[in-house]
Amino acid sequence: MALRKCACIDTLYTDLPWLDRFAAAAKDGFDAVEFWEWRDKDLDATKKAADEAGINISGFNGDCDYSLVDPEQKEQYMNALKDSMDAAIKLGAPTVTIHSNALGEGGIVINHYDNLSDTVKICSMYERLTQAARLGEEKGIRCNLEGLNITTDHVGNFLKTTQMAAEMIRLINSDKLKVLYDIYHMQLNEGCIGDTITNYCDTFGHIHIADAPGRHEPGTGEINYKFVIAHLEKCGYTGRVGYELFPKGDNAAAVKAIMEWS
Repeated sequence: MALRKCACIDTLYTDLPWLDRFAAAAKDGFDAVEFWEWRDKDLDATKKAADEAGINISGFNGDCDYSLVDPEQKEQYMNALKDSMDAAIKLGAPTVTIHSNALGEGGIVINHYDNLSDTVKICSMYERLTQAARLGEEKGIRCNLEGLNITTDHVGNFLKTTQMAAEMIRLINSDKLKVLYDIYHMQLNEGCIGDTITNYCDTFGHIHIADAPGRHEPGTGEINYKFVIAHLEKCGYTGRVGYELFPKGDNAAAVKAIMEWS
């Protein structure tokens, strides 16, 4: 069974006005779209554009200017997450994406928290993720926890391994808390894509795809995405695959490569 393809419309279709990107993605054969920030969007207009295009909204970022690893930001983080879940309900999106650290313009990690020990960061994350799972169960929205690369795009981000994310998800044991396995980020941090999928696929709620290096479409870097997709299917993954990538050339060529490689 072919995995359902999801287009990140903050990186694809950027030559089009925001509300036109939904129809363009649907026309190209994507099952759904995702994006990063919802707070600067007209949610009513966004929902109407998606509905008219006949395409689903998979999700968007659920955290704001607050961090899971900061024990002093508990209340602010949970309030921001609640607002994001309410926005997801309004848009008909089943998920929101969360991270260990707050991200600024261009994905820069706002605070590395070098003053805190790893113990404090882990304990804070675990407590907050447990609360996020319970909130998700109440509202019917799943949180997908995403690790990021610390070599190129997100220096200072605390969550940098699939193992840590997956083990926390298993400990908390809620169907409203899963791992967002971003293959581009994790290829830069840890490699071993096949073994990682084998070991942790049961914790995956969403996949992000971009080739490495470069963060472009499949076929432009070192990752064998034909194997990766087949292995995800072999290991029982049935969720969406999100293409969060920057076209190396034009958008049409990137979409063609996406469809051919996966």
